[in-house]
Amino acid sequence: MNKKIETKDHIVVFKDKKIRRVLHEDAWWFVITDVITALTDTADASQYVKRMRSRDKELSKGWEEFVTLLLVETEGGMQQLNCANTEGVFRIIQSIPSPKAEPFKRWLAKVGYERVQEIEDPELASLRAREIYKAKGYDDAWIEKRMRGIQIREELTDEWKNRNVGGQPEYAILTAEISKATFGLTPSEYKKHKGLERENLRDHMTDLELIFTMLGEASTTEIARKEDAQGFEENRSAARSGGEVAGNARKDLEKRIGKKITTKQNYLGQTQKQSKKKEIV
Repeated sequence: MNKKIETKDHIVVFKDKKIRRVLHEDAWWFVITDVITALTDTADASQYVKRMRSRDKELSKGWEEFVTLLLVETEGGMQQLNCANTEGVFRIIQSIPSPKAEPFKRWLAKVGYERVQEIEDPELASLRAREIYKAKGYDDAWIEKRMRGIQIREELTDEWKNRNVGGQPEYAILTAEISKATFGLTPSEYKKHKGLERENLRDHMTDLELIFTMLGEASTTEIARKEDAQGFEENRSAARSGGEVAGNARKDLEKRIGKKITTKQNYLGQTQKQSKKKEIV
């Protein structure tokens, strides 16, 4: 089953294992190979799925009823991966002999319930995000910038949607245009610059990197409105222009302070070093 849909990607963690999930039709859909890896520690989740379906004929027979291809962000860009909703993952777990199965079921039920709460009260999603960042060691000032950046990003993607941009794959291209004009790097190049793999780039940005990211995206939104950009190509032009506004501001600041804004360091790395220095002193 192959569906072209709009998606929003997230990563959740179960016992130190990252599981990608996609929001589709107001429900979470989880990448099946990530679930398998979290439960079995297998080195080849795809082969494990094949063997599991081979030994569980009933599971294989009803596979397409709860598994579908959805667009997920990977190291190689957006790709269609097999995903299952909460009900489907519960069915798959029945075929996996693992001591982690029961705690995973409880974790999965909690994750699904939180999404229902967030649909009913969107402020809960923001509160949970703040709590997670706080627990990871980010300070309040950084968290405020990150949350504001999320709002600006959502406003931009809503604008693209209303201006007939084709969905997540095209959003990624437009985002790359803004980033290239702002920092001289696409998001994938930026992640390599910082030594990141599957981590969220913006979660590893410094205060100034976040600020210029917000400026590029907010400028793009305003330019798209001013020019009444319609369709992919016109919005691509607006994205370049919005990124140039932020890029010019970045270059001006770099001249004045005598150092680069784009850094190989990440925010948590810097704060951890600062904390160690304080402890030594």
